[in-house]
Amino acid sequence: MTPLEVKKLIDTAKQISRYGSRDSLLILICYRHALRVSEVIDLKWDQVDLENAKLHVNRLKNGSPSVHYLEGEEIRALRKLRRAWDSTFVFSSERKAPLTANAVYKMIAKMGRESGMEFPIHPHMLRHAKGFQLASKGVDTRSIQAYFGHKNIQHTVTYTQLESSRFKNFGKDLQ
Repeated sequence: MTPLEVKKLIDTAKQISRYGSRDSLLILICYRHALRVSEVIDLKWDQVDLENAKLHVNRLKNGSPSVHYLEGEEIRALRKLRRAWDSTFVFSSERKAPLTANAVYKMIAKMGRESGMEFPIHPHMLRHAKGFQLASKGVDTRSIQAYFGHKNIQHTVTYTQLESSRFKNFGKDLQ
């Protein structure tokens, strides 16, 4: 997925979802912070530091935890969500329980269909989209590894292998 396709998914969630502000924020947070479904449904308010604009990410699958910075639109949306939903979990159901992985899969798949995507969408595509976006921006592989919480860099190099623009100007050594 491209960043434009992710934006389209977020906009669709805002427009058609019963809980548009929650669902669009969930998609944004999954993408921006490269969260797995299990990580986003387990995200609790005590991991969110709105005063210092930081998100404490606990990685699963034996990943390394890290601290990510929140952008202004995320902070505003998180504050709004916190006022609207009284729960321990950031993304909760009407019953104040965390969303299930199945609910997140179904919601994102539906937003993909409704936004006119030509291929089926699943939540892990947001994580991969972020990896490819960072690699295409020229972010070094070690930084991507730390951001994603990968213990083994071989899991990270996938994002850089396909990005040929990183070779641009490699041949400009003789003038």
